[in-house]
Amino acid sequence: IKKQQQDVLGFLEANKIEFEEKDIAANEENRKWMRENVPEDSRPASGNPLPPRLFNDSRYLGDYEAFFEARENNAVYAFLGLTAPPGSKVGVHISYSKP
Repeated sequence: IKKQQQDVLGFLEANKIEFEEKDIAANEENRKWMRENVPEDSRPASGNPLPPRLFNDSRYLGDYEAFFEARENNAVYAFLGLTAPPGSKVGVHISYSKP
């Protein structure tokens, strides 16, 4: 999980995309928010969704695998729901967990 989180954060920072991190390990409110905002069809068969999960405001974008696939296909801005050109500052946030 930590490597995936670092991968997402590193990409966002390198591309100057503003984001807000929400630590679900240390903050019960963030954990509750993430669980409530991950769509039913994107949750695991058992247990709770694991981070990292990406959102644009409260709109669920996907998990790390979806992010990775978008990055491999040079479609990260579309995945993030951003219309701004690369290099501009547009905000997104991710839910994560500190080990």
